[in-house]
Amino acid sequence: MRQIPVTVNGTEHLIEAWPMERLLDLLRRNLGLTGTKEGCGEGECGACAILFNGQLVNSCLIPAAQSAGSTIVTIEGLEDSRLKQAFIDTGGSQCGFCTPGMILASHVLLESNENPSELEIREALAGNLCRCTGFTKIIEAVRKARL
Repeated sequence: MRQIPVTVNGTEHLIEAWPMERLLDLLRRNLGLTGTKEGCGEGECGACAILFNGQLVNSCLIPAAQSAGSTIVTIEGLEDSRLKQAFIDTGGSQCGFCTPGMILASHVLLESNENPSELEIREALAGNLCRCTGFTKIIEAVRKARL
């Protein structure tokens, strides 16, 4: 076991973990941040997406040791209430499983492009899978949030 210093959602933590444990497990088990979901465990679905040093990444692919000294934002720490509310208003969060990753991916898009086209929205969400909405309501949510 090793002590791993990380800043998560603005709070510094010293987490005890095995170096090759997944960051996803540390967030959920050690810190109780269950908004980050495990979908595929292979980095394909985006359910475990977080902001890692400002970059959108799949936390199931990050070894705990690699997170030492990093700054992490999970869905619980994202302060983009306009985007969260847009997902609620449009029904873009049906079962809710993919929602945290979708919101984080949408947030990253809207931070760099305040008025993305539908194609740009689709490209930004390409790393996230949703089996409930068919993406129509999710795209609608991102459009609503951009205005």
